[in-house]
Amino acid sequence: MVNGVQAASKGAGEPAGGMRSITILGATGSIGASTVDLIVRNRDRYRVEAVAAGRNVAALAKVAREVGAAVAVVSEPSAYADLKDALAGSGIEAAAGEGALIEAATRPADWVMASIAGAIGLKPTLAAIERGMTVALANKECLVCAGGLFMRRAAATGATVLPVDSEHNAIFQALCSGPREGVKRIILTASGGPFRTWSMEQIRAATPEQALKHPNWSMGPKVTIDSASLMNKGLELIEAHHLFAMPPAGIDVLVHPQSVVHGMVEYRDGSVVAQLGSPDMRIPIAHCLAWPERIDGPALQLDLAKVRQLTFEDPDLTRFPALRLARQAIETGGAAPTVLNAADEVAVAEFIAGRIPFLAIAALVEATLEAAARRGLTEEPDSVAAALAVDHDARQLARGLLPEIAAKAS
Repeated sequence: MVNGVQAASKGAGEPAGGMRSITILGATGSIGASTVDLIVRNRDRYRVEAVAAGRNVAALAKVAREVGAAVAVVSEPSAYADLKDALAGSGIEAAAGEGALIEAATRPADWVMASIAGAIGLKPTLAAIERGMTVALANKECLVCAGGLFMRRAAATGATVLPVDSEHNAIFQALCSGPREGVKRIILTASGGPFRTWSMEQIRAATPEQALKHPNWSMGPKVTIDSASLMNKGLELIEAHHLFAMPPAGIDVLVHPQSVVHGMVEYRDGSVVAQLGSPDMRIPIAHCLAWPERIDGPALQLDLAKVRQLTFEDPDLTRFPALRLARQAIETGGAAPTVLNAADEVAVAEFIAGRIPFLAIAALVEATLEAAARRGLTEEPDSVAAALAVDHDARQLARGLLPEIAAKAS
């Protein structure tokens, strides 16, 4: 255990020949694409064992050929024939389905990128952890829905868990500056999203198109909407609690519009150590990919003279109640974070589809948390199956509450 994160000793995960073998779960998403970009730029250091994706066969086949993977896996079983055809003549093995996804996660590899979005990523990620592998964790559900389980199993198996998310990766790097017992608090930064300076009236009328225009980062639609509501920062707070074994009271959030300082650690002696960098996910991914060493990265060099100023402010919990709800969920504990995440996914999908207004996202999440507590949906998941069951029940609750929430918001 290194500074609260289960991590390997120097040189761990690197074979004698000097090349590190890689498996990428979620190879066609934004994190997967950035990982592939770094691997292609460093072909002499890495070889790819397996790549996996949800259902985008064309993109998966392209990635598999580009990196010379041994096997490519699509999680949707019905897409197997299309994947096999797309890989014809390449010598790359094609596979499909949940079992194949789990098998890909546990193939002999030195390093696994766990970036399959959603609950489908839980089982293969846990399978890699159960094998004691080095896992670069980018799947939020693993920690939000079953963080206690995942970190306990990582400690038991000796697995390495490296945080990919820019804020958590920043904290991980800053924690190397002192002993764990010297840490007073950790500080996550948030850009504030596209609505940071908007009035409540403006936010109430916000459209999906406006919410999807993040000022600094290029991300998928779900996380971009969550960034606009600050729910993304709330989920990161829950993740940080599990990753760094830090009580909620020891985790703060600051809005930092420039997205240059990604995280800070305050020590007992008053020192504050921060990690800075351009807003490019290839920076934390490169850190995880080479850890405990460093590799050359393609991100723009940070020029503080051009940035000129770095500003910080407290989050406004009145305009952005999602952060308050996330902190409430982690303090409640048990199944509350799992319920929060499930309800948010339902709400965001409804907002993107134009069926509820922006402020109804937090309203639906809050109503679902209250309904779940009334129904006794409170026990912390002790297995992936239990986490998926809570997730399913919470989604059903949220969908049942949608008409009421939509009516109140109209």
